[in-house]
Amino acid sequence: MTILCYHAVDPGWRSPLALRPEEFAAHCAWLARHRTVVPLEVALAQMTPRGRLPRGMVALTFDDGLLQLQEQVFPVLERHRLPATVFLVTGTLTPEGHAVDWVDTPPPWPLQTLGVDLVLEARDRGFAFASHSWSHRNLPELTPQECLQDLTNSRELLEDLLGQPVRYLAYPRGRHDAMVRAATRRAGFTHGLALPEGPEDPGPYAVPRAGLFPGNGAAVLRAKTSRRYQVLRQSRVYPWVRATLKRAS
Repeated sequence: MTILCYHAVDPGWRSPLALRPEEFAAHCAWLARHRTVVPLEVALAQMTPRGRLPRGMVALTFDDGLLQLQEQVFPVLERHRLPATVFLVTGTLTPEGHAVDWVDTPPPWPLQTLGVDLVLEARDRGFAFASHSWSHRNLPELTPQECLQDLTNSRELLEDLLGQPVRYLAYPRGRHDAMVRAATRRAGFTHGLALPEGPEDPGPYAVPRAGLFPGNGAAVLRAKTSRRYQVLRQSRVYPWVRATLKRAS
């Protein structure tokens, strides 16, 4: 897996979604030294039909568009000159807003997302943005029409805001099925990004990524940015390996 998926970086939030700032800074320093980090569009153009990138190539993505990105992520990426794409839950950008109600392990304080002004400022600083759906619902549970409407609305809002085409969608929680993939294509996206936990055929609408979590050090980062990791992650033995490692920890 050479497309990495992060969510949050926060010094006080204890959650599988939130790395500590020192962990994320160490990741960026390691990636800058040992990998070639490219914009997501470059990675997707180079990806093989099996979902692999050239050896040593990595792309960085961030799901949810949480407000912590402004202080804890963007400055670190800029310091190391690393490009990244942020996937936004677009309902949070509307005047009426949308609560961050999709996080299973929220902190004691209310979570917030980047607002319109901060998104535009980050865009002007060189960061890319794409869709994480309209409201972070479990897309396979929607009807085909509901799914299509959700994804179409998210793309159109982002294109109006950014003034440029929006072609990439990251599925909420990485979940998708044949209906969701068809709706993604019909909604005008060229790629759908997933988070496979077992056997899954890669393709433009099932682009594999690897999540990074608290406690993932240099050895884990090296493994998750290797081509061999994707083979393991999408094999039938991966759920067993994952369960075994969890019991051991």
